[in-house]
Amino acid sequence: MKGIILFTLLTIWSNVDCKSCSYSPSQWCTSLDSAIECGVLKQCLETNATKPNTLDQSVQVELYYESLCPACRDFLTSQLFPTWTMLQDAMSVTLVPYGNAEESFDGKKYQFTCQHGEEECLGNMLEACIFNVTGSNAFQIIYCMEASTDVVKAGEKCVELYDPNTKWDSIMTCVKGDQGNQLMHQNAVKTGALKPAHDYVPWIVINGEHTEELQDKAMSSLFVLICSMYKRGDTVFHLMAKLKSHSICTNSCCSYDQRK
Repeated sequence: MKGIILFTLLTIWSNVDCKSCSYSPSQWCTSLDSAIECGVLKQCLETNATKPNTLDQSVQVELYYESLCPACRDFLTSQLFPTWTMLQDAMSVTLVPYGNAEESFDGKKYQFTCQHGEEECLGNMLEACIFNVTGSNAFQIIYCMEASTDVVKAGEKCVELYDPNTKWDSIMTCVKGDQGNQLMHQNAVKTGALKPAHDYVPWIVINGEHTEELQDKAMSSLFVLICSMYKRGDTVFHLMAKLKSHSICTNSCCSYDQRK
């Protein structure tokens, strides 16, 4: 390991323009400016790319929505899912189906009233149970449902398509039982705890924060927003996206930037 580190340092050192570089060797790769001034930008980026990803800071995206809300469905299918498909290594997604619903407790279980009627309450419950039962396949299934003409009716076929090992009966057991009721209650609590409180849906939270500026940027182009916020180790992803050399700029965000 020491030999590899020494070789890397020697490789970078051999490319340094000592006459114009005012930084010490330990600072060459600490910023974009220092790497450019010392003429080792490519080497620094390549070195960062070989480091373990333990320092990766993915962008946390939370969507508070309703299963039958037209604007929610449009954002999920045209912005959130396509962006996640391309940038899974740069972002994580949490979906909370509840939105403007209301809950009450009758002494035995929670009762829910939804903005778009009982069908939406069923859709919300189905999706909450799908998250719980199917795990890593849930987002694909939810996308399949939300992109369909009939969200609720599409559920069984979407589960069969993206998670064939999961039986639809297990989803419906969750929906009709205490588990589904508790999952929806948890979504109600999570939605009710939002600060600032939500007053419309879809409500988008980025890295634990909601502002009108972040909401507008996410609704306009979530892809660009994620690229501008993603940090990998010591290198800010959106700075890499500004580079024009195709030999250096190889990630999805860079490719997007070059098409401007």
